[in-house]
Amino acid sequence: MIKNNQANLGEGTVLDLKPKLKVSDADAADFPIIGIGASAGGLEALELFFKNMPVNSGIGFVVIQHLDPTHTGIMPELLQRMTTMKVYQATDALQVKPNCVYVIPPNKSLSILNGKLHLFVPKESRGLRLPIDIFFKSLALDRLEKSIGIVLSGMGSDGSIGLKAIKEKNGIVVVQDPVSAKFDSMPRSAIDSVIADIVAPVEELPAKLMALLRYFPEIKSESDFLVKTKSSLDKIIILLRDQTGHDFSMYKKSTLLRRIERRKGIHHIDKMQTYVRFLQENPSEIELLFKELLIGVTSFFRDPAVWDKLKEEIIPNMLKDIPEGKTLRAWVPACSTGEEAYSLAIVFEEALSKIKPPKSIKLQIFATDLDLLSIEKARKGFFYSSIIKDISPERITKFFTLENDGYRVNTFIREMIVFAPHNVTKDPPFTKLDLLTCRNMLIYMEPELQNKLIMLFNYSLNQGGIMMLGTAETVASSIKGFEVVDSKLKFYKRISKSVSPEFSNFPSSYSQTKRVTIDTMKETKVVENIQTLTDQILLQRFAPASVLVNSKGDIIYITGRTGKYLEPVAGKANWNVHAMAREGLRNELPGAFRKALQSFEPAYIDNIKIVENGGFHFINLTVQQIESPDALKGMIMVVFTDIPTSTESVSGTSKSRKQSATLKQQELEAELKRSNEDLNSVREEMQTSQEELKSTNEELQSTNEELQSTNEELTTSKEELQSLNEELQTVNTELQSKLVDFEQANNDMKNLLNSTEIATLFLDKELNIRRFTDPVTKIFKLRATDTGRPFTDLVCDLKYPEMVSNALEVIKTLTPIQKEVATVDGRYYYVRIMPYRTLDDRIDGLVITFTDISAAKKAEESLKLENQYRRLFESAKDGILILNYETGKIIDVNPFLVGMLGYSHEQLIEKSIWEIGSLKDIVTNKDKFSELQKKEFIRYENLPLETAKGRKINVEFVSNVYLVNNKKVIQCIIRDISDRVFVQEALVNAETRYKHLFESVKDGIIFVEGETGKINAINPFFTDLIGETKENFIGKEVWDVEFLKKLIPNKSTFTELSQKKSFHSIFKEIETSNNKRINIEFISTVYFIGNQKNIQFFIHEIAV
Repeated sequence: MIKNNQANLGEGTVLDLKPKLKVSDADAADFPIIGIGASAGGLEALELFFKNMPVNSGIGFVVIQHLDPTHTGIMPELLQRMTTMKVYQATDALQVKPNCVYVIPPNKSLSILNGKLHLFVPKESRGLRLPIDIFFKSLALDRLEKSIGIVLSGMGSDGSIGLKAIKEKNGIVVVQDPVSAKFDSMPRSAIDSVIADIVAPVEELPAKLMALLRYFPEIKSESDFLVKTKSSLDKIIILLRDQTGHDFSMYKKSTLLRRIERRKGIHHIDKMQTYVRFLQENPSEIELLFKELLIGVTSFFRDPAVWDKLKEEIIPNMLKDIPEGKTLRAWVPACSTGEEAYSLAIVFEEALSKIKPPKSIKLQIFATDLDLLSIEKARKGFFYSSIIKDISPERITKFFTLENDGYRVNTFIREMIVFAPHNVTKDPPFTKLDLLTCRNMLIYMEPELQNKLIMLFNYSLNQGGIMMLGTAETVASSIKGFEVVDSKLKFYKRISKSVSPEFSNFPSSYSQTKRVTIDTMKETKVVENIQTLTDQILLQRFAPASVLVNSKGDIIYITGRTGKYLEPVAGKANWNVHAMAREGLRNELPGAFRKALQSFEPAYIDNIKIVENGGFHFINLTVQQIESPDALKGMIMVVFTDIPTSTESVSGTSKSRKQSATLKQQELEAELKRSNEDLNSVREEMQTSQEELKSTNEELQSTNEELQSTNEELTTSKEELQSLNEELQTVNTELQSKLVDFEQANNDMKNLLNSTEIATLFLDKELNIRRFTDPVTKIFKLRATDTGRPFTDLVCDLKYPEMVSNALEVIKTLTPIQKEVATVDGRYYYVRIMPYRTLDDRIDGLVITFTDISAAKKAEESLKLENQYRRLFESAKDGILILNYETGKIIDVNPFLVGMLGYSHEQLIEKSIWEIGSLKDIVTNKDKFSELQKKEFIRYENLPLETAKGRKINVEFVSNVYLVNNKKVIQCIIRDISDRVFVQEALVNAETRYKHLFESVKDGIIFVEGETGKINAINPFFTDLIGETKENFIGKEVWDVEFLKKLIPNKSTFTELSQKKSFHSIFKEIETSNNKRINIEFISTVYFIGNQKNIQFFIHEIAV
């Protein structure tokens, strides 16, 4: 990881790898969804997680917790206390929304489809359930790269398989650090199963996850992005090749790009060039990227229908004609952790057990993969208990043994398989195969490499051998030599050799440098304390001298003074312990060394006499192979222990001589004993070597026979090939001639189709694209490379959702379907779907034509508008006149105007407007007409006009200029307003009479608004009567006027009065403003003007 988000570029330069990026707003329909799996100890971890998660992240959360099926869950209430996001208990068909948390209810399993949660009753009533795996798998399929799986504290291994599915879809995998987990079984199982993108304590996971999402850029155009980053991508491929020895240049660039973008995001790197530099400075990151590219996603009996077909049909057919005692050979390339290889072995055993009469037939399976760690795991044959979701209880009982946290494959199944590291693109293939299963490997490779591998597989299989591919893989039509057994399940049979297998173009086998793994890069921390220092002193001053060597004897480490036992060899420096051993030790060391290599028990040799500078001394030798720690496992420790010499002087007496002779005899006996042991050891090794040589000899003899047989076959094949070559030359000449004719016909057809400008799409029976004309690209987002793609995958502009169902209906009924269809941008097409008929009248797909009728549709719409306008023109109750803008001549006149003016239609058409007598009052001459042209809009009110019969009428004249087919015309509307003028004049006369009466009448008159009580008019007589001015009354409520208070004291009295149609009252005495007392008569009348209520008060003075 980058410390503080920085990388050292050398020469004191530090590069900041943390750009200022922001998380984009979540798409309302396609936002990320996080599945969180937890079990024992998970509640505390969940509370810490949501406590630190931002509430507006734009992410949906689904919590899958192992719950007691018999108790009511209170998990939503507990989590709601830790976050302000809404927490719901999941219900059936519940739509997941961003910034919300959904919790699985007890005794249910949960899946997701199109963003909706769906509940199922678990098949298992109690015991082992795997709800986390179930949800993670459905989440991966539903959200693809926007799926995020998080595994927190828990026991067991639930979630590990689901995380693999998320990883396969390029989703994000997050795991709680096992050290911080209350129960670390689930986190450790997840880390062992898949490369996690984030591993951290639970309280740090939200921040790290949000930081990671910020550095996942949205690639809108993958092809453009590949062009821009091609140079950097090539450099990354070179770095991978140099360190790992594996070439990814022929793998799909889109797959490489997605995985590289993921690693960039983890390290907060935004530019590809920066990541290349980071790889150069961090070899461990190259190793991690290599493991990321090895998409090791597999499971037992993946796609059950494939294995059922293999068990019930394919293998039984193979075993029918197999003689007794024969061993079949199978190869499983890209086996990952071995699930598919073990599945094949189990299915074979089941199929073999059903053969009647029973046969003694064996199957030898070779399972290979690039990843050494995956191969090591596969060899162990141990799998977590989560595999029971993919394996039936009967198979578990028969083929597996229950162990601590999972199941181990039984020995008889394990012995059927040989696991080995192997690069299928550069290492020699396994040959003489009867069965080859390569599922979901080719989809990650470029078509060129796919075709070469298919030809390689053809070479590896025996005649009649079966090849299994993944459901998304197929054999190119250009590759011969295979017969389709089942096109849906992808079974193929080898029927002949490929025409021209091009094995020479595979990537070369590069000289591989020593793989730098993460484990070897871990630095050992040295704790400088008293114990360590004391141990160092003991080793340096008091421990016997020793050397640490590898299995070949090369010295790695020396402890103490070893000069008395080892000496440098003259010549080129050689640090091998066998070459440096002194005389006496040189003869004894090899035997002890061989014995130590056979086990981890120490090998002892006592009283070895070593000659040094003319003298000698004795030592005891101990050689032992180291078993632990892992860093030193397999190395050899050689320890030299000096034997102290006796300090007593030896006299010349006979007794001393006898003692000396006895010591000499003991020395010789010990030497003889060692020689016998060495002899026995050499004899055993020789016997072992003889047995190995016999086995090798047998294999060589078998190989020799095979080579002789092959040589004879090659000789025969050579003669056949010579004859076949002559035939091929003849056929080639004919084919070249036909090819010229075919190219000419193809060119003619292409030009014909393009010249018609009719978009034409040709589909096969499976609705895959066969070919298309250029105009189709204006409707569908198509490129030349899309040939062969499913038609249903296309994005088009048509508003035609039922097109696929109509296409299937045509294939079924053979009846063409025709429709007019609009596009999203307003175009129109006439779509016709017809069966594709061959010359022999065989239905082989569909032809869909798209005729552009946009212009016709526009003309049709224009015609509709024209008809509507014409109906309006002819039925209008106003006179309408259409004039030529340039000349002023009448173009058209409607029937109403003809009837109004009294002229015939013929008398008006093609005449200038100023030539028509009735219209001279409007446009007297050409100069007056030019005023219409300039102003473009003119309105005359109440113009007098005389009809052809001399009748005087008043009209309203309005003219305006507008465009018709890009030509200006003048439209004149002439409306007869004679009746309106008459009414207006009558109204003016009535109003004049009313005003005169109102002002001259000898009674007081007051007009009041019926709703508000406000006075809006009074006549002069009333103001003279009471001695007040008009302004003191207008706009005031009647009950607020002092003079009227005796008549209407308050609002309620007014309201009561307004409810009566009329009211009549006599007051004998009222005082005016000038202190005059008068008697009056008060009359109230209610009337309406429209919907408005009005009240009229009459005040009549009564003379006494």
